[in-house]
Formats: sequence, C-alpha cells, structure tokens
Amino acid sequence: MWGFVLRRVLLGLLTLFLVSIVVFAATQTLPGDAARAFLGRNATPESLATLRKQLHLNEPVVSQYLHWLGGIFRGDLGNSLTGSQQPVTSVIGARIENSGVLMLIAAVISVPLSIALGAIAARRRDGVFDHTTSIVLLALAALPEFVTAILLVVLLGTSLFHFLPPVSLIPPGGHPWNYPKELVLPVIALVFAVTPYIARIMRASMIEVLESDYVEMARLKGLREQTVLWRHALPNGIAPAIQVIALNLAYLAGGIVVVEFVFAYPGIGRAFVGAVHNRDLPTVQALGILIAAAYVFLNVAADVATILVSPRLRTSLK
Repeated sequence: MWGFVLRRVLLGLLTLFLVSIVVFAATQTLPGDAARAFLGRNATPESLATLRKQLHLNEPVVSQYLHWLGGIFRGDLGNSLTGSQQPVTSVIGARIENSGVLMLIAAVISVPLSIALGAIAARRRDGVFDHTTSIVLLALAALPEFVTAILLVVLLGTSLFHFLPPVSLIPPGGHPWNYPKELVLPVIALVFAVTPYIARIMRASMIEVLESDYVEMARLKGLREQTVLWRHALPNGIAPAIQVIALNLAYLAGGIVVVEFVFAYPGIGRAFVGAVHNRDLPTVQALGILIAAAYVFLNVAADVATILVSPRLRTSLK
C-alpha cells in the first residue's frame, strides 16, 4: 500500500509542477503592463525601468519562471503590486483564513449529511423518502450557485424574513468565527451546492453494495438491518463517493468566488478577482498555485482514504 501512496504523491507533485507552468504562462498573457498598471499613466521611464528590474520583467520568460519557482520553494511569493507593496503572504493570509473557515464548516456539514442521505435513500429505494430526496437534490443540483445564494439573501436576509445579515462583512483584522451570523448564509449556499452530487453518487453506490453477496450473507446470519447497512455496506459503498467528495471540496477551493462575491465575503475568491483586475501578478500567481495545490492534495488524500475505508481495496493491495 505504501508503494501506491508514494506513486500517488510523486504523481501529484509532477501535476503541481505542470500546473505551475500553466499558471505562470497564463499570467504572462494578461493584457497590459504590470509595472505601468502599478505606477500609473504618469510614471517616468526611469521608474518603470526600476520596477521592471525589481520584478524581473526585463528578463527572459524562462528566467522569470525559474526565479518565481525558486521563491515558492523558499516561501517567498513576492510583493503585491497594490498599495505599499506588502508581501503577498501578508495580503492573502487573512483571506485564506476566511475562506478556509467557510470551506471547513461547509465540508463538516455537507459530507456527513450527503453520506447519510445517500445511504438511507438506497436502503429505502423507491420509497417516499427516496423519491422526495431525489427530487430535492436534483433541483438543488440544477440551480447555479449564484441563484441559490441570491434566493437565500432574498428569503432570509431582506424584507421577507430578515433573520440573517444579507452580506458577510468581516472587518479587517477580525476572525470569521467571531461573526457566526455572517457565516450562515454563505455556508448554506455552499452546502446546497455540494450535497446533491455526493448524495446521488452515494445512493447509486450503496444500491449496488446492498445487492451484493456478502451483504446478503450478513443478513442471513441474522444481523440487524442497521448493522448490515452501517457496518458492512457503508465501508464498501463509500469508496466511490470519496472521489466525488474530494472533487467537490476541491471545487469549494476554486469555485467559492461566486458565493463570496454575492455575499461580499472577504476570501480568496474576491482577492483573486481583485488581483486580476489590478494586474497584481504576484498575487494572481500565488492564489493560482494555492488553489492547484488544494486540488492535488485533496485528490491524493482521496486515493489514500479510498484504500483505508474499503476492505476490498486493502486486500487487493496486499
């Protein structure tokens, strides 16, 4: 098993290296001049030349990439091209914390909820609960995230039922866990976006497992149906769903920008949009490689978790 894990980790590192090339190349194609965008139209040729030298913009593209890649290994992501040229780590640090808290809460709620809904729906296949959950989950999956977010704002944050704040404003220097009411609507929107896909895959996988021979043998032994469902069927049925869970959590890392924009939440999504608009290349590159690293990590973790929770896969790798 450890050989498989090592191969997946090495493949993930190779993927991250290739993604770094794509991220760097994509930022090079952004229109305009980063130095002129920072200094403004009235910048003198001398100041432009000085800033381009400082940012290594006057060097060949390959040298710029190698310098940026070396900075990543040293933990130096460069300085932001906005304001007082603060280090990128200082600019995005609080944003990463805000988005991380939002994603963590959404994952803690949506993953167990999806697994339970899928398992129960499979156990009560073609029943009232199964049909009801299928219709509701399909409707939620069909709605884009921004539509769900806007509906939540209209229903719970404005004149209809003004229970919660319509925007999630976290003041600079504040921590999101100190503002729980501001987190409720964004978390609900993310849970609604993730839960349908995981629950539907979980249902399909559990239906197949519940019809298998070893589950039938467990029933013939006289075990309670709850024991058969949660102890024998679930560990094998959850394996395919783990990959979907990883993909949806990775989606939260990259696709959270829509929800953050609707609720004005100060996370990495809004930071990414602002950095692209201001042509802040170091920040765009840092956020791009950060999101890619989250994707790679979650996929490698999903591969390992699939082996750990599935008795059949553990046996096949011995």
